[in-house]
Amino acid sequence: MSRKIKMGMIGGSLEAFIGAVHRRGAALDGEVELVCGAFSSNPEKSKAAGESLYLEPSRVYGSYEEMILKEKELPEGERMDFVSIVVPNHVHFPAAKFALENGFPVLMDKPVTLTTKEAKDLKVILEETGLLFALTHNYTAYPMVKEAKQLIKNGVIGDIRKVIVEYPQGWLYNLVEGTGNKQADWRTDPERCGAAGGVGDIGTHAENLAEYITGLEITELCADLTIFVEGRRLDDDANILLRFNNGAKGVLHNSQICHGEENDLNIRIYGSKGGLKWRQMEPNTLELTNQDTGSRIIRTGVGQLSEHAQAHTRQPAGHPEGYIETFASIYRNFAMALRHSWGVAADKSATGGLGGGKADGSYNPEIYDFPGIDDGLRGMGFIQTVVKSANDDTTKWTKFEI
Repeated sequence: MSRKIKMGMIGGSLEAFIGAVHRRGAALDGEVELVCGAFSSNPEKSKAAGESLYLEPSRVYGSYEEMILKEKELPEGERMDFVSIVVPNHVHFPAAKFALENGFPVLMDKPVTLTTKEAKDLKVILEETGLLFALTHNYTAYPMVKEAKQLIKNGVIGDIRKVIVEYPQGWLYNLVEGTGNKQADWRTDPERCGAAGGVGDIGTHAENLAEYITGLEITELCADLTIFVEGRRLDDDANILLRFNNGAKGVLHNSQICHGEENDLNIRIYGSKGGLKWRQMEPNTLELTNQDTGSRIIRTGVGQLSEHAQAHTRQPAGHPEGYIETFASIYRNFAMALRHSWGVAADKSATGGLGGGKADGSYNPEIYDFPGIDDGLRGMGFIQTVVKSANDDTTKWTKFEI
């Protein structure tokens, strides 16, 4: 099969932020092309987005149901191969369910659904259909995050004792949702966002990053949620103590009211032999710390890095691997998994760590990984447990449950 994989998109109108990010990421490696979309529940807005993207007018739809049913009627090779879902949280489950039940794999923005029950139901549908599913916890795709995970897996910092993960932002320091800001409006609306605000929006990224790098799972937590901005309906600040399944302790802090903060997701992990530090705003740098021998700076593209890091490195050393590239890696890896599931290897080698399945048909999902439904379930369990803990003044520790 010597063609690009064809993508349809649900959401991502001209007013949206994340849709454009997904489209840029999907296109970066030349493996995926956008062929159709239902970009808004408003048919006129969907049409306008389609025109701006130079799509055939007949492939721009007024609803996701129309898109899925009409694309399904097209010949194989012409119709879309999978669906990218980039809508507010309350549409995630019905859109994914409809796509999967009509035979289309799904790649979706996080968090996975509006409720934990929906996430559980979605997993059942995935098990029944056997179709692929990816979730864009994109920060796990940075090369130095891959490297940190492998260093821990290889025992370099020993047994993990403490994890500190933070995600501060400042953009919701006042009642932005009252100014007509679309992105703030739905993220602070319980009906469209879910049970938590900042915790669901960025706290789940922090939770996912901590569990992904360490390979551990949170078992208990103690949460304090606050709504600082008067008139807001969902949390804008969270401070959470964590317990992990190996006995390690942790702290997770996320906030959207920290003046001057941008997207400073960062993590520090300390073990019995050393520690690791990484910041999303300086993504090419990973610091390996040791009390006796001093610190070592590890840089993207320099030295003998793991195959996992190399497979997600696109630029020569000194050229930052950025935010768009993390989405690109998830889309590329998902495309590789699709080709593999079809029994077709991409007709190229993984030169420079890139490309699809090798010409001999080999494909290593552990190297070319991407978040899936289980990561989504963990995220929903995190939201559910944090809210439960924050609302219970009688219990210090709340068991992590999905």
